[in-house]
Amino acid sequence: MGGMHGFGAVVVEPNEPVFHAAWEGRVCALVALALGARIANIDRFRHAIERLEPVEYLSAGYYGRWLGALELLVREWRERGEPLESGGPGTLRAVAAAPRFAVGDVVRTRNLQPSGHTRLPGYARGKRGTIARKQPGFVFPDTNSAGRGENPQWVYAVRFGAAELFGSGAEPKACVHVDLFESYLEPEPRDV
Repeated sequence: MGGMHGFGAVVVEPNEPVFHAAWEGRVCALVALALGARIANIDRFRHAIERLEPVEYLSAGYYGRWLGALELLVREWRERGEPLESGGPGTLRAVAAAPRFAVGDVVRTRNLQPSGHTRLPGYARGKRGTIARKQPGFVFPDTNSAGRGENPQWVYAVRFGAAELFGSGAEPKACVHVDLFESYLEPEPRDV
């Protein structure tokens, strides 16, 4: 649920099957075909899930949300009247600018509240962490999901202390690594 509180513990089903019913497998295959045919990209797909009505989102289950998002995307694609295309280059991209951060840099995530899709988790906004690893450049989902271009950016694995993200009730000495796009990060001013 994107780090939202109040939904209780995640229940792990022992020996859980990939699909609980045959229709779930068919929905998974249809989504793969739709993305392969470029009815939408992965970022638009995620954004379509986020745009489902709250009651549907909370009651439909995992593959039910996928089906609802797919239906929404197909309706939008038909309205646009775009032809089907096959294949796609994936999301790995070259980035023209040099990386802004290096391993060991202390950063703070921006406290963004976008109206559209974002890959910046709510629980990580406005938090202090350390660059643990620089990843390659990738398509920026926030602009790609809205059809505003790929805007490739560097991605960083940022290490956060669990207490920084979840407060004093977090497991002591635990940490969480979150992959974050460069535009989500700001340099943390050094203590003077």
